[in-house]
Amino acid sequence: MTHDAEAILQRTLDAHRAALDALGAEHLAAVDRLASDVLTAWDAGGKLLVCGNGGSAADSQHLAAELAGRYLHDRPGWAALALTTDTSALTAVSNDYGFEQVFARQVEALGRPGDVLLVISTSGNSPNCRAAVRTGRDGGLRTHALLGKDGGALRDEVHSALVAPGDETPRIQEMHLTLIHVLCELLEVRRLGQGSDNA
Repeated sequence: MTHDAEAILQRTLDAHRAALDALGAEHLAAVDRLASDVLTAWDAGGKLLVCGNGGSAADSQHLAAELAGRYLHDRPGWAALALTTDTSALTAVSNDYGFEQVFARQVEALGRPGDVLLVISTSGNSPNCRAAVRTGRDGGLRTHALLGKDGGALRDEVHSALVAPGDETPRIQEMHLTLIHVLCELLEVRRLGQGSDNA
């Protein structure tokens, strides 16, 4: 291994471990609140809507896939939808209303009172996520956010925010993915019962 590769790997691992070590009770409490709201929505026939930009768009799709498909257990698919995947909707809304409305219009169309909206933004300031939250709250959705840095504007605009530790976008994204996996397992444990493979 070359010296520069070794140095980059070591620096990345050190920063990753430091971010993991900074996860605490407040982060678990936020995941717990999100899980409770999602379970309440599902029990009422509702759904989870997820959105974000760039790497956060990928995380949105990852979460929706784990829930609609499977995580650790074979079970029925659960209602979770990433608002980042329909290219016709994304381009139509962006073209007609501007990119700031790209998620809000989908929340307006697809969201129902009691549904859950989760926005993912490492800065906490993404205009299209903020617009989606405003639309969601106006429509009676429970709003949550996975954020980074100081939480940005979204921290105070959602019902519950989880601000991942770290100032670097890659570390924040790594913590978001870790917490998404915690959420998936928590939902399966609560909905299926520990060790159950049946809904």
